[in-house]
Amino acid sequence: MKAKEYLQQLKRLDMVIHQKVKELEDLRQKSQNIGGMDYSKERVQMSCSGDAPFVNLTGRILDLEAEINTEIDVFMEERHRIINQIQGLGNVNHISLLHKRYIEFKKLEVIADEMNFTYQYVVELHGCALKEFQTTYENLLNSYENLLKTYEGT
Repeated sequence: MKAKEYLQQLKRLDMVIHQKVKELEDLRQKSQNIGGMDYSKERVQMSCSGDAPFVNLTGRILDLEAEINTEIDVFMEERHRIINQIQGLGNVNHISLLHKRYIEFKKLEVIADEMNFTYQYVVELHGCALKEFQTTYENLLNSYENLLKTYEGT
């Protein structure tokens, strides 16, 4: 596995959490709306479950909240681990750049501005920082890749 793919896992986890939070907001909104009846259609006798329509949604909301909390816990653990790994590098500029890019999710243009470097230099520095991360954590990246392959195979 390449360093860049490994470091991008935080962005993926962040995106998953935000999507689930959006889904939760939609479910909450839906649970607060009262359904209407269409009186223009022919009335058909049906047996009802006896539960109010929002009861089913409430269960889904609780399940999704638990899922989100689990995802947040995983995100925070991964974030802490990756921050420590980035801080284990030797070059201060590499540490700063990788932190801004993969922990704070900033674009290279913004990073260039913040670090008072040209964009082109930041692109080159980014490549060097990824190489340093790759060589420093080669064994970790290979182990992580094998773990993912095993997980995806089951």
